[in-house]
Amino acid sequence: MGEQPAGGSPIRIGASACLLGERVRWDGGHKRDRFVTEMLGPFVEFVRVCPEQESGLPTPRPTLRLSGDPEDPRLVFVQSGEDYTETMLAHARARVRELEQQNLCGFVLKSESPSCGMERVRVYSAKGMPAKKGVGLFARELMRRLPLLPVEEEGRLNDPKLRETFVERIFAYRRWLDFLADDFSPARLVDFHRVHKYLLLAHSPEHYSSMGRLVASRKQLGRAELRERYGLELMQAMARPATRGRHHNVLQHMAGYFKRDLDDASRTELHGTLEDYRKSLVPLVVPLTLLRHHVRALDVAYLADQVYLAPHPKELMLRNHV
Repeated sequence: MGEQPAGGSPIRIGASACLLGERVRWDGGHKRDRFVTEMLGPFVEFVRVCPEQESGLPTPRPTLRLSGDPEDPRLVFVQSGEDYTETMLAHARARVRELEQQNLCGFVLKSESPSCGMERVRVYSAKGMPAKKGVGLFARELMRRLPLLPVEEEGRLNDPKLRETFVERIFAYRRWLDFLADDFSPARLVDFHRVHKYLLLAHSPEHYSSMGRLVASRKQLGRAELRERYGLELMQAMARPATRGRHHNVLQHMAGYFKRDLDDASRTELHGTLEDYRKSLVPLVVPLTLLRHHVRALDVAYLADQVYLAPHPKELMLRNHV
């Protein structure tokens, strides 16, 4: 499958505009995020979004906060108490409908924002006490309307495991969209599932098995149902962070295809490298590099096109840290 998606169009990612360095925050500043702009930026095309500015508020502007019921909060101005909820909700619905037409493959939101925060946004009670139980109004509408879309906050992307999971979700979603656009058929789904086998096993063996049953029953299902159910399970599986234990199991399974073809020294080296990874002595990139070398050298066709070997551009260096 290769490192880049099959389609020729750019990988389009939504992002809170302040994370891209735009001075759109309430105080006229920005929150430029280095990973988003410098690491991810070269591989994607950003769609910039600032719900507060786009809904008609000036920059700088009075601060907003969520108040009331965390499940259905109001968006109000801190100083005046003026309610801005309905204006923001109307804008969020319209903006998300526009974004649906953009073929987004992911979205990076500004954490803690009353409009963009994905989780743990402060919601203030009638007595003015905050509780980190809210979701920003725009973020809530985005995730409700586009449930398969990979969504993350910039703060959580400081965690190497969450960062890799999010980027893998982006590229998996893009491959799925390309697959749907390229004459989807139940028969071709068999190959899509095959090349994603080890990536899925690293994230969720349970979903891999369930998706395998879906593929096996493809002749009994309508195309629309098969597409919907497989796509949902694909993105649910990819949302589960891969673990060191599952990575180690996958590496062992893949090595099993050619261990007998290695000389004693190479076999010992491979076994030692996999053990070093299991013991957290080396990052994932080390055993993977050795595994890819043997796959190429021995021309192991079944493994050569496994997405697991290159689920995203190596320049992102995500597997150097997990």
